[in-house]
Amino acid sequence: MKTRKMTLIGMMIAVAFVLSYVESLLPVFTGVPGVKLGLSNIVVVFCIYLLSPGETLGIAIVRILLCGLTFGNLSTMLYSLAGGMMSLLVMFLLKKSKLFSVYGVSIAGGVFHNVGQILAAAVVLRTGLLLYYLPVLLLSGCVAGACIGFLSGVLVKRLRDAL
Repeated sequence: MKTRKMTLIGMMIAVAFVLSYVESLLPVFTGVPGVKLGLSNIVVVFCIYLLSPGETLGIAIVRILLCGLTFGNLSTMLYSLAGGMMSLLVMFLLKKSKLFSVYGVSIAGGVFHNVGQILAAAVVLRTGLLLYYLPVLLLSGCVAGACIGFLSGVLVKRLRDAL
């Protein structure tokens, strides 16, 4: 791997980590537990469009592990991994289909991140009752995904040629 590419990957991990930290400092505006904007997903969506799937997967995993070890615990890391990997898989597939814009890909990512987390929690806690919480999380995933998609789209458009 070239030095320039390794530097870019390191910077993407660092930016995602900083965005996660900044988000942890922000108050929850919705009053609904677990609802976040997911600022670090700006980096993930950006990387889906400008890096390889393997590089993007590596960045996402390292960011989740770093943030889990720094700001969370084992259960938050597990839920983040479940949501992050499901989200990433769906976003890779939708981007590859070329049927969706960066906004659509990001919205689907936000939705499936929440689906992955709820499914992981339902398995860990051995209850399907958590699925009742899914409509709220699907709505928040759409809103967050649209915001992240807008910001990521601007970055991809402006930085594609620079990289």
